[in-house]
Amino acid sequence: MGISEAISQVEKLLGDRLSRNAAVREQHAKGEAHIPGATPDAVAFPETTAEVSEIARICNVEGCPIVAWGAGTSLEGHLSAIRGGISLDFQRMKKVLEVHPGDLDVVVQPGITRKELNSELRDTGLFFPVDPGADATIGGMAATRASGTCAVRYGTMREAVLALEVVLADGRVIRTGTRARKSASGYDLTRLFVGSEGTLGIITEITLRLAGVPEAQAAATCAFPELEGAVNTVMETMQIGLPMARIELVDEAQIHASNIHSGLGLPEVPHLFVEFHGTERGVEEQVALFGEIASGNGGKDFAWAREQEDRNRLWSVRHDAYWAARTAWPGHESYITDICVPISRLAEVVLSAKDAMAEKGFTGPLVGHAGDGNFHLQIMLPPDDPTAEDRASKLASTLVDQALAAGGTATGEHGIGLGKMKHMASEHGDAWAVMATIKKSLDPGNILNPGKVVVVN
Repeated sequence: MGISEAISQVEKLLGDRLSRNAAVREQHAKGEAHIPGATPDAVAFPETTAEVSEIARICNVEGCPIVAWGAGTSLEGHLSAIRGGISLDFQRMKKVLEVHPGDLDVVVQPGITRKELNSELRDTGLFFPVDPGADATIGGMAATRASGTCAVRYGTMREAVLALEVVLADGRVIRTGTRARKSASGYDLTRLFVGSEGTLGIITEITLRLAGVPEAQAAATCAFPELEGAVNTVMETMQIGLPMARIELVDEAQIHASNIHSGLGLPEVPHLFVEFHGTERGVEEQVALFGEIASGNGGKDFAWAREQEDRNRLWSVRHDAYWAARTAWPGHESYITDICVPISRLAEVVLSAKDAMAEKGFTGPLVGHAGDGNFHLQIMLPPDDPTAEDRASKLASTLVDQALAAGGTATGEHGIGLGKMKHMASEHGDAWAVMATIKKSLDPGNILNPGKVVVVN
């Protein structure tokens, strides 16, 4: 009885789509987090919701943990199989099931990635706008309530998901939400599962809002002599209600790294990367108004990109920020963290974060979805420094404390996983215990991604 029995039964169900191979298991030990990985006892590759349901039923009876796996790009230890069990890999469930152009929605399986989905949609005049830097799976994005550069205009996965099909711990299959754009019917279970990080149920189908491809798009980089001028530009832009499609903060360290990695050739000072969507005239008006705000804060050296190829190249630089830093600091490991604060507190918290990193003796880039008050630090850990990770962890905790004091949150989009559980009591108080009660109700055996987000005795 137990994990080994569950794996044997799942192997009978899936045949060679259940792997005990050491190399395959090791590939499913961790995402891209600094947190050490933990290897599952087996990896399963289901093809249907019915198979996922049966796997859950078996594992629930035998007390075998299940960790759902998408693209492996998470950053807070979500995917580590710290109690062994089965890693449930959704690479064989990646179909676009239905497209409804007239209603601007699509139904997909969880294993399709955001780039694959937009490729499927390219002839419809529609696109899916949520774009975290990684080419993550839609299931993983829903489970972690992902965000990205377009969230300032189009929202996050919280707004993008209309409905879900979810397999519960005991194997029951439920549907939450509908394709209707609003509802006052019952508890909002869709929002409960979006962001639950695989601890409450296993997502097997997602209905998503889409957006129309805008008539005109223009993107640009803009340089600032000081970080404060760039942040103040973001604040003023958002406070007057200018409809930005993207407004990203990139500090001088990241520009340095991107110049090395991508041959960008930009001056190594803080920049904003921005994009505007709308009609031709509307975009022109937005560009002019933003230019006035930026110039008033010292912004200069605008470099515009209007053709799709040029815009894609510009945003690939932002999305490749992680790898650019790894290239610029060879031999270093990365400790990545994020926080999110009200927009009015962004300048002080960003500047404080930069000062704190320098005081701790670290270098590394700061980038952010600044229009949402969300930014990320990639702290570069020098090789052969046994104290570096501990010091980086303390720095990250200090930043979270500052965010909470400013009315913000411990994480804007990375999620909790293992890495940020230590901040949950400070942020949520007694509400954290309520989350644990919900977990116990839906997963009394604690088999779904156990040890993450909440503490269950």
